Amino acid sequence: MRVEEAIGKQIARLREARQMSLTELGEALGQYLERPWSRQAVHQAERGRRAFTAAELTALALALDTSIPALFLAEAEHVQLPSKIISSEEYRGALLHGGQDAPLDGVEELIVALHDIGEVLSRPTLARLAKIGRVAEQVAGPAPEGSKPG
Repeated sequence: MRVEEAIGKQIARLREARQMSLTELGEALGQYLERPWSRQAVHQAERGRRAFTAAELTALALALDTSIPALFLAEAEHVQLPSKIISSEEYRGALLHGGQDAPLDGVEELIVALHDIGEVLSRPTLARLAKIGRVAEQVAGPAPEGSKPG
């Protein structure tokens, strides 16, 4: 998988998770760039058919309420760079900051995962189900002793 394809898949996944249309994401990017992206430009980005500038990556992270490293996450075994294919371990290692103030290895990935979990838990359907569950517990009253919660 090419790096641009990995970024594109993340853009599509994050856009869909936030229930944004191609047009809405393009318009949101316009807040940070000189002009909005067209629906077709967003589609091309999601297909991995374009390179990204640093400003575009920053705008995408802001518009999708995520981090720049989260845009680079890849589920492939190998990532293709212009003149070399690298392993997923090498690729992930390149995404983590190795400086003196760097978090422990893998902590950034955990933060991204926790953010994604938070997004799932905040979905309206899950919130309604949780509310229904609380109401059902109130109506049913306390469970008899020795019974398993269901």
